[in-house]
Amino acid sequence: MSERTVFQAMTRRHVISIGPGATVHEAACVMTKANCGSVLVIDPGGSHMQGIVTERDLMTRVLAKALDPSKTMVSAIMTPDPDCVTPETKVADAVLIMIERGFRHLPIVAGNGKILGVFSVRDAMPREVNTAVGLSEFNEQVNDALG
Repeated sequence: MSERTVFQAMTRRHVISIGPGATVHEAACVMTKANCGSVLVIDPGGSHMQGIVTERDLMTRVLAKALDPSKTMVSAIMTPDPDCVTPETKVADAVLIMIERGFRHLPIVAGNGKILGVFSVRDAMPREVNTAVGLSEFNEQVNDALG
């Protein structure tokens, strides 16, 4: 069985997005309505991704700091210029990036710059997650051996 790409594994084939002037409350409503764990922050022209807001961002950057979601702009709490992958990226490689860098969502951007969606760790199958964990452990052992 050949390895799936992130584009093949994506459960959502549309981009969930908001503008940088939206409030955190509006972002949470968009995420709730779409039943997804992240929303991309895209400029009003729709051509440039400025950042991403995730469930974790809402918890750690808004709720834990007692910020008012109806007054806080997403641009103040988003992760700016997030790491992205191409649609051809293998799922195990994407999960490895997530493990090593500590996040659960990766925007997928085509070579021409078109934003295709977001790959979530939930889109990976257990076999692919196990492969990525094994690669991560191997990388850690190599780094330890090299000092």
